[in-house]
Amino acid sequence: MSSAASGSDEPDGDEPVGPGQSTESDTNRLNLVEAVRDGLYTELSADDRVVVLGEDVGKNGGVFRATEGLYEAFGDGRVVDTPLAESGIVGTGIGLALSGLRPVAEIQFMGFSYPAFDQLVSHAARFRSRSHGAYTVPMVVRMPYGGGIRAPEHHSESKEAFFVHEPGLKVVAPSTPSDAKGLLTAGIRDPDPVVFLEPKLLYRAFRQAVPTGSYEVPLGDAAIRREGSDVTVYAWGAMTRPTLIAADNVAEEYGVDVEVVDLRTLSPLDVETIVDSFEKTGRAVIVHEGPKTGGLGAEVAATIQERAVLYQEAPIKRVTGFDAPVPLHALEDFYLPQAVRIQDGILETLEF
Repeated sequence: MSSAASGSDEPDGDEPVGPGQSTESDTNRLNLVEAVRDGLYTELSADDRVVVLGEDVGKNGGVFRATEGLYEAFGDGRVVDTPLAESGIVGTGIGLALSGLRPVAEIQFMGFSYPAFDQLVSHAARFRSRSHGAYTVPMVVRMPYGGGIRAPEHHSESKEAFFVHEPGLKVVAPSTPSDAKGLLTAGIRDPDPVVFLEPKLLYRAFRQAVPTGSYEVPLGDAAIRREGSDVTVYAWGAMTRPTLIAADNVAEEYGVDVEVVDLRTLSPLDVETIVDSFEKTGRAVIVHEGPKTGGLGAEVAATIQERAVLYQEAPIKRVTGFDAPVPLHALEDFYLPQAVRIQDGILETLEF
């Protein structure tokens, strides 16, 4: 992987790091799920208004152990186990936020979020406009999303486009441990509701140096993970890593200089970075694991067309999941955009 992939990625293999536990003077080497946990611990410690709620987030530490140790550190008044009722979890979070707290609600899988969709789009997203700015809903809704871990039905969706479509919701999808902690911190401190999508395929995929203290990665800023001049590939979340692998393969085998832009925040989009990169390369490939039709890739393509069509050298290519439910284990790898599919998309764009 390119060294520009934001910082010393390593295969997972170290001993687990507990929340707030330091292994170096100023950084911990954390995987993504540990970085989420550390971000929660840091904000719970710094701000008494922060509360965590969801199914099994307390005594059991969450289905992926993202909240492990928080219940023991902060007690059942700040880390709250809820009934199995997603609409109730998010609705309660909205009430807590309107009452002056900073709730972080966990939905165990994105595929379980649909019962709470009404709470998000009819209430959380609309309070600012409904009240003419008198009230906001400063809450985060965390959702592990995406495929690749051999989960059963309703556990592997990548439906970020549902939430991006709704005005009033901010939507975030980190691809590195460092970004996960910084974006989560920014989301907790934001005055508006943030849907925080955690790529569970990356939860324990690699480690990275993550600052021990509190810091923010600003919402709305994309990251250039790899500099290039021939073609830009846009990705986010779990798709950033196979995109970087494909970019390195194409560079080594064909001498192609690929730029990789990690969107990081899906709403609001960093239009400036998206357009600037395309104006430099003139060619674009967009990668996401959700279905192709109506996916966020179409919005990125339309933005490029509106802002930079005179720089265009080839049709914009989308490499995506298929317009079908995520299949079970035997076909899951075929469904997901792997590095070889991304590489083919890059070459097709260059050959036009």
